[in-house]
Amino acid sequence: MSILSSLGRIAADFSAARARHQTERTIRSLPVELQKDIGWPGAFEQDSAYRLGVGSWAGSK
Repeated sequence: MSILSSLGRIAADFSAARARHQTERTIRSLPVELQKDIGWPGAFEQDSAYRLGVGSWAGSK
């Protein structure tokens, strides 16, 4: 793996993490009733479990 491809991967990972953080911040700023309507807390916890390696596709990375 070259240095440029490593830097590209790091930049892409950073960009994705930033987008996730901004989305989470925006959704958390919504009223609680609206968050419940879109299933926010449960969907976020499930996604976090997959990212932490607890979910069923954890070994696929």
